[in-house]
Amino acid sequence: MKVEPYLFFEGRCEEALDFYRRALGAEVTALMRYKDNPEPAAGQGCAAEGASTGPKPEMVMHAVFRVGETQLMASDGLGSGKPHFQGVSLSLNPATEAEAQRLFSALAEGGTVQMPLGRTFFSPAFGMVADRFGLSWMVVVAS
Repeated sequence: MKVEPYLFFEGRCEEALDFYRRALGAEVTALMRYKDNPEPAAGQGCAAEGASTGPKPEMVMHAVFRVGETQLMASDGLGSGKPHFQGVSLSLNPATEAEAQRLFSALAEGGTVQMPLGRTFFSPAFGMVADRFGLSWMVVVAS
């Protein structure tokens, strides 16, 4: 059994996938839009309670992407425009300090540094950053 993160970008999924391609070398292996659903009525269950319509046809219903050896899944969700990632952080484990710096800087572009990348008692390079979507990342090189 595996546990795989499923991230809801609330209408910014395609933007997020493009960002992770550039920043992390992510590879998108699957992408389906709501308009591709052969059973459109099934997509109506994704509408916010009280909403008169469901997700927009161009929105991402489901995507799969890889970062290194890890598979993640993503969606536009309800399309509220405000992703919320609370109580979770994804951890990147690059092999070198130089790679850690490159990844950290890329994720910090348009985001917020929570703890600058630096030496700690447990790692030659550790830092925390929330990317432009509010998703928290820890970058840590094993010592």
